Amino acid sequence: MKSIKSRLLTLLNLLIHETDEENPITVTEITYRLNAEGFSTADRKTIYKDIEILQAHGIDIICNRKIQNQYFIGSREFDLAELALLVDAVQAAKFISTKRSQTLIKKLSTLTSVHQADKLNRSLYVEKQVKSVNEKVLYTVDLLHTAINSGVKITFQYLEYSVNKRKIPKHGGKVYSFSPYALLWNNDNYYALGYSNSHDKVITFRIDRVTTPILTEVKAVPKPKGFRIEEYSKSVFQMFDGEPQTVTLRCENALMQSVIERFGEKTKTAVDGSEHFTAEVDVSVSNTFFGWIVGFGGRMTVIAPQDVKKRYSDTLHLMYKNSLK
Repeated sequence: MKSIKSRLLTLLNLLIHETDEENPITVTEITYRLNAEGFSTADRKTIYKDIEILQAHGIDIICNRKIQNQYFIGSREFDLAELALLVDAVQAAKFISTKRSQTLIKKLSTLTSVHQADKLNRSLYVEKQVKSVNEKVLYTVDLLHTAINSGVKITFQYLEYSVNKRKIPKHGGKVYSFSPYALLWNNDNYYALGYSNSHDKVITFRIDRVTTPILTEVKAVPKPKGFRIEEYSKSVFQMFDGEPQTVTLRCENALMQSVIERFGEKTKTAVDGSEHFTAEVDVSVSNTFFGWIVGFGGRMTVIAPQDVKKRYSDTLHLMYKNSLK
């Protein structure tokens, strides 16, 4: 004869996975299902008592009193809207491979009833979405968290694409020694921020390009004195390394929203005539930064400092020259 504990767990599993507000189950159905599982002593009286025990232990079992009492699980750890949001995030994340996304979504679907799980089979459209093919990203993320919490270094190789589109280790398989400080998310990519011995400074690495990571027992290089992750991530524009500088931009008034979204409300701005304003921003001066400005089609430009202004002008000239080829 099966134990009472086993019967309670079977009943709980039945309620969690097969009931919700739109799909309650009657005591008659519960009795039939438990008898089929080998609980021959299960009857209306024992089921009522079992439900009371589960309720007393914090399980939110709702009774819908109609001709027959109908039961279903009320509140769950995640409601359907929250699970749908998580599913959309998994589908949209570029660093998670398609295969891994499907696995994660399947696991998320077990957190609700089988009936509501069907509603999580969503068709999220992400324009020109390119998913990672690196199946080991989650393992790398876990290893990085362990290194950060333990205060130790990791070693790894870094991938790049060859001219024939093959992924190969960068610099002939060079092994990087890295002291991770934090993980950052930017422009739908995942990055590890920390001190690189090879570069002799704090930089970022794309996590989906990290391969053969190894957790060491070597103590990590401490963060530089006064180092603030928030300020660094702000200055390293879109995670591309470059020389940090304060740059003054001249923008059309309609671009204020874009400047605030990129650099924050504390950005120093000033009115410049009736149609323009200036903004002082701290960025890493790079082609990525210049590309962002070019994207506004001449409605934003660099006016200071002079060396950055010249670099931007040279970049525009080169772009124009290449367009004529």
